[in-house]
Amino acid sequence: MEVAPLANPPVCRIMDYGKFKFDAAQRAKESRRKTSNVGIKEMKYRPKIGPGDFDTKTRQVLKFLSDGHKVKVTVMFRGREVIHPDLGRRILERITEQIDGVAKIETEGRLDGRNMVMVLAPDKRAKQSSDARQLTEERHRVISNGNAPGGTVTTGGVGSASPGMTVPGPGEAVPDNGQAGLEMHVQVETQP
Repeated sequence: MEVAPLANPPVCRIMDYGKFKFDAAQRAKESRRKTSNVGIKEMKYRPKIGPGDFDTKTRQVLKFLSDGHKVKVTVMFRGREVIHPDLGRRILERITEQIDGVAKIETEGRLDGRNMVMVLAPDKRAKQSSDARQLTEERHRVISNGNAPGGTVTTGGVGSASPGMTVPGPGEAVPDNGQAGLEMHVQVETQP
């Protein structure tokens, strides 16, 4: 097999052709496996949908979006319902309120024959920001409970906490000073 045909003299390598074909097939298979297969899922609603059915279908839409799929939301009109497209728009607005922060609207709701269609796509940035928001809320909850991970208290709180007091880190024993059960609201600076 030629390795560098443009070199002077050309460079060739003697190899097992069967092994070469097998390795090429394995590399192709591996690259196909790493690609993500984003499908489009569809969820159908009706203008007179009940609250329980609406919640169930919307939960399913959220599941599809969290799995990385696009979702086509269809509101189907029957008979004379088609002369009231505002009912379909209300359904689509309720869906967008519930999926806010998880997905972005790729195609706004528009009437297509007897159906009103809207396409939603998962929003990676919104998911990252919501994950970051949950993390900061969790840290705030940990800090406000007095279980801060190793640092120095910068503002005093209720009880015997004072500025400059050292807070034990993870795995360190908390000294019992007889004031268990006091709620402390402190801000902690972590030490490098």
